[in-house]
Amino acid sequence: MIARQRLVIGMTGATGAVYTVRMLELLRQHTDIETHLVISPSGVLNIKYELDLTRQYIQGLADHVHNFRDVGATLASGSFPTLGMMVVPCSMRTLAAVAHGLSDNLITRAADVTLKERRRLLMMVRETPFNLAHLRNMTAVTEMGGIIFPPMPAFYLRPQSMQDMVDHTVMRALDMFGITIPGERWDGSQTGQISE
Repeated sequence: MIARQRLVIGMTGATGAVYTVRMLELLRQHTDIETHLVISPSGVLNIKYELDLTRQYIQGLADHVHNFRDVGATLASGSFPTLGMMVVPCSMRTLAAVAHGLSDNLITRAADVTLKERRRLLMMVRETPFNLAHLRNMTAVTEMGGIIFPPMPAFYLRPQSMQDMVDHTVMRALDMFGITIPGERWDGSQTGQISE
């Protein structure tokens, strides 16, 4: 029997809880990926503020849920094989901790392990505008092999709703891990000239 591939998802207190929820929903509906979820205390607050959902609903979408404070969990060890990790959404505090190797909770420790094992780490950073500290931290994570992935809407697909924009962003993030979710993507078939 072939073991299911594992994907770690960290949810922090940055705005954008909808991205985590939709990612977990799509992974459950369309793949055989085993999801391992860690939610920060601020992430729990945003579930309520932004979506009016409960922590139990979000946790029910994941295959495994790990305690944010449990730095001794399986995710904290490189001997626990995974496809990699996404931090969705990623706060500037979490970005800074990862950039400086501060493994003070399970999200930052799992991210550190992901980098040291040369696995894929994607951080869906949420802040605007960026200050110099933010930019330097993003550069540091990129230099370590991480992927900085702000959730930018793709207007060339002419989205009809916020759900369309969220779905496209989530699918693009999953594409980075070789996980393909059915949905609309740019296929290069549309032609036309853009005047300047």
